[in-house]
Amino acid sequence: MTNFTHFNANGDAHMVDVGNKNPSHRIAIASGQIEMQTETYELIMKGNHKKGDVLGIARIAAIMAAKKTADLIPLCHPLMLTHIDVDFTPQDSTAVICTARVETEGKTGVEMEALCAVQTGLLTIYDMCKAVDRGMTITRVRLEEKSGGKSGKWQRTDSA
Repeated sequence: MTNFTHFNANGDAHMVDVGNKNPSHRIAIASGQIEMQTETYELIMKGNHKKGDVLGIARIAAIMAAKKTADLIPLCHPLMLTHIDVDFTPQDSTAVICTARVETEGKTGVEMEALCAVQTGLLTIYDMCKAVDRGMTITRVRLEEKSGGKSGKWQRTDSA
């Protein structure tokens, strides 16, 4: 385990200096899910929700969040993202899994952008459906894999 990178020698929070790093193609994939009542799930899947296309709006929200991550997370670098892909997968008639893949050519990774996209996509589903199901639960938000940069490739090996 290495030291936290967002603290300097005095223990003060700071933005990591990436000025001397070489740019590389960087990818991060994150996922999470939202659990809900079967009735809520059916409203979403059939497109019968009175607010419209829940998953379509959540996809746009997730993309916007990835692009605005540096505005939300204080020590994140603003990045020029080259690709964002957000997918919603129905699961067991009571849950929807959100997966975000974010890419850039740069000096720092896009893990936070992928995680922010997933969280915002799931929160948007919650917001649009809370009038019919306040008991929805967002779970299992996590980084699945990342590649690029000095540390190379990392992939989740547990299934929990």
